[in-house]
Amino acid sequence: MAVNQPQTRVLIVTGMSGAGRSTAANALEDHGWYVVDNLPPKMLRPLVDLADDPANDMPQLAAVIDVRGGSLFSDATDAIVALSHESNVEIVFLDSTNDVLVRRFEQVRRPHPLQEDGTLLDGIERERSLMQEIRERSDFVMDTSEMNIHQLSTAISKIYSEPEDARIRLTIISFGYKYGLPSDVDMVADMRFLPNPYWEESLRSLSGKDQAVSDYVTGNPLAKEFMDSYENSLAAVLRGYAGENKTFATLAIGCTGGKHRSVAMAENMANRLSGRDDIQVAVKHRDLGRE
Repeated sequence: MAVNQPQTRVLIVTGMSGAGRSTAANALEDHGWYVVDNLPPKMLRPLVDLADDPANDMPQLAAVIDVRGGSLFSDATDAIVALSHESNVEIVFLDSTNDVLVRRFEQVRRPHPLQEDGTLLDGIERERSLMQEIRERSDFVMDTSEMNIHQLSTAISKIYSEPEDARIRLTIISFGYKYGLPSDVDMVADMRFLPNPYWEESLRSLSGKDQAVSDYVTGNPLAKEFMDSYENSLAAVLRGYAGENKTFATLAIGCTGGKHRSVAMAENMANRLSGRDDIQVAVKHRDLGRE
């Protein structure tokens, strides 16, 4: 007997120009939503049908509707009204006061899409009138007047992320300084202050993933003192990142060749952090096997 597939959760993001649709789209994408931006309204129904097909792994779909004028307004209204009664569809309307929208457009020195030969306020008021029915059909109206982009991103994340998505994803990369620093990392820790297993004949051919090398490196009192202190500091940094709605972070741990000390300490730090509910840890050894 066939098992019923759960319906895709569909979020339609619309609202006033300048109220934060792009920021909302980015926040949703960071939390695993499949986001389609600037979708023509007539493509909304086919997209939802495509997402509901069990062959497509798309549990969460967000469609950002940017209505610029003309027939698109009636198309958007028709498409949204048609979907508004479906249980798996939610409509969020982003709004701000007129004066805030005027200020935002002035700050980026761009005209309102419906301004034509009038003022910014003329364009905003024209759009507000046209969007009224869609606003009334929305499940949730979010006023972004008092929010900056970081606050809006945080608000969207809190509402539309799954509990497991709330964890910050930390990638720990071991590397060798003689091969250069990894690119695009947030933090770097240098393990060259620790004794080098390379100079121990019995350990030279092994790596930091081998127990003997790991015991040699992490058993050093300096290594334990460093890791105890750094774990607490790192946890504080990651909490700060999470508060800024940063969902990914990368820590690079280096030694001379990227084979012994950095590998052992990266594995040790990952093991220390793996039991935390607020951090998801992955480990990569960039230069292991390169010698």
